[in-house]
Amino acid sequence: MNAMMRRAVIATAAVSMALSMAACGKAGGDKKDSAASGDTKSIGLLLPENASSTRYESFDRPFIEAKVKALCADCKVLYNNAEGSAAKQKQQFDTLIAQGVKVIVLDAFDATSTQSWVKEAADKGVKVVAYDRLATGPVAAYASFDNEKVGELQGQALVDALGGKAADANIVMINGDDADPNAGQFKAGAHKVLDGKVKKVVYEQSGEWKPTVAGQKIGAAITQLGKDGFQAVYSANDGMAGAIITQLQAAGIKVPVGGQDAGLDAVQRIVNGDQAYTIYKAYKPLADSAAELAVDLLQGKDVKSVATASVDSATDKGIPAKLLDPKIVTKANINDTVIADGLYKAADICTADYAAACATAGLK
Repeated sequence: MNAMMRRAVIATAAVSMALSMAACGKAGGDKKDSAASGDTKSIGLLLPENASSTRYESFDRPFIEAKVKALCADCKVLYNNAEGSAAKQKQQFDTLIAQGVKVIVLDAFDATSTQSWVKEAADKGVKVVAYDRLATGPVAAYASFDNEKVGELQGQALVDALGGKAADANIVMINGDDADPNAGQFKAGAHKVLDGKVKKVVYEQSGEWKPTVAGQKIGAAITQLGKDGFQAVYSANDGMAGAIITQLQAAGIKVPVGGQDAGLDAVQRIVNGDQAYTIYKAYKPLADSAAELAVDLLQGKDVKSVATASVDSATDKGIPAKLLDPKIVTKANINDTVIADGLYKAADICTADYAAACATAGLK
């Protein structure tokens, strides 16, 4: 190849390389610009677990996704479940921020660990809606129930189940996870009612929101107190209540046990007479409220049209909040609560194993 041809080839290669670099530079620039501006059509949704309660996959997620779609047709929800791991949820949270999401609905698995996450997000212009549990850190809004009221209803339902025997009754309490602020509020509310209306709380432990742990704790209570040493069991949720009831039945003990969440299996246990009550926290209004708050924040609107109350967390005060009212569910009002609200159909509850009990309870 002569000198002139070599120069031509080199020149052509140089032009080709320049064009290639320019194209790469443009693609890289677009990606950077997109990340900087953020994803203005996506809302992150992080839920805590799917082992001790079926509600998150069955109700919370689909309700939130549907309401976001109804409010913002071209918005999408980027969903992840922490599967009971605070570390995994932190990774999911960081990924959403890296993707440029500007609003995250967070039901924290460990609400005490989120302060630094939420602050970092806020510093980057990412707004967090605390869902169900009040996450620490500067959250932009909060959607939940009056959790101390939930505990009060649990305590009152247990007293009602004991009837005239309440004043002489010893109670076992299996609370939620100590790291969950909701658990502390449930416990405080329950004690507000139980203390003074029952004889004594003779055994009180955390079940950590884990049915296996709750089962172990009630086994320890039976060993410590004896089969006649207590007359009722407070369980902070239905998942733990199911495990507690299994252990009690194995030991030949029949006492009132109550829970919370209105899970389908819990409602079936109530129909069957195995569980005394549950607390129904209507998932759809809660999910709808969270979706409304998230879309308002995404669109730069004032959330106070939805968040009509305010709450204080362990780290921040005056957080705009939407707080809904819970309800006690017993065999007597299943028709008027979870069936009337469309949470379940009678056919969902009254499977073959429960058909006779449903007929006696008049479910329809």
